[in-house]
Amino acid sequence: MASFLTLLIAGCGAPTNKESEEKSSTEEFADLGEEEGFAEKHDEPKEIEDNFEGNMISIAVEGGDSANVYHLKNQSETNKYLFVIHEWWGLNNHIKREADKWFTELGNVNVMALDLYDGEMATTREKATELMQGADEERIQKIIDAALAQLPSNAKVATVGWCFGGGWSLRTALRAGNKTAACVMYYGMPVKDVERLKTLNSDVLFIYGTQDEWINEEVANNFEENMKAANKEVKIMAFDADHAFANPTGEHYLEDAAMEANQAALEFIKKRM
Repeated sequence: MASFLTLLIAGCGAPTNKESEEKSSTEEFADLGEEEGFAEKHDEPKEIEDNFEGNMISIAVEGGDSANVYHLKNQSETNKYLFVIHEWWGLNNHIKREADKWFTELGNVNVMALDLYDGEMATTREKATELMQGADEERIQKIIDAALAQLPSNAKVATVGWCFGGGWSLRTALRAGNKTAACVMYYGMPVKDVERLKTLNSDVLFIYGTQDEWINEEVANNFEENMKAANKEVKIMAFDADHAFANPTGEHYLEDAAMEANQAALEFIKKRM
């Protein structure tokens, strides 16, 4: 079973009256880039052959430049969509390969891997830190909304993402409103505002490694408590692994843990789509 990454988005934009909270959750994760040892936990990505099933497309964004999306369209008509959110490296070949795998394994879905960095990618930790910390909240929200606007009114959306993308998987699910069917977060920073979480239309699968110093048991427990307070369901899966353990291009990759996590994520999404 290959290692995956996905992301879920749906067709109608969620309310935007909690932007200050949303920013705090992203900025909190971005601040980790300054903490000793955080960058070193991210192995610089290995080169992957540029040979993929999907295509890069451009979508119009209100009030700004068009956005980039790696797109896989099912040959049969389907109202099911998976949104994949990249790590702090950007929409690189690893994420495209993961999108291909999810497309194959899920079957009757369309996949959209969003480029939240507008074409920029990092191959070094220093550049990745710069891109993550310089990410424009308003621009990212507009990219997500533009992608959701591409979907039919009856769309069912699932989201998946890792690290930086793990946090944005949840926030995409929130913005997708009642189209959201499932959300998977791999070691991402959760939204903490209970009132905001009350607007979530799906269950969440939250995956992390117990050796992770930052997205750790405390973060997982707090998220579980907040989801319970919001009367929402979250499934927590913890593995004896470090941060980024599900990325097969890194030295912290643990195949057994990644395979189990990926299978659980696949089943989680299939059941809800």
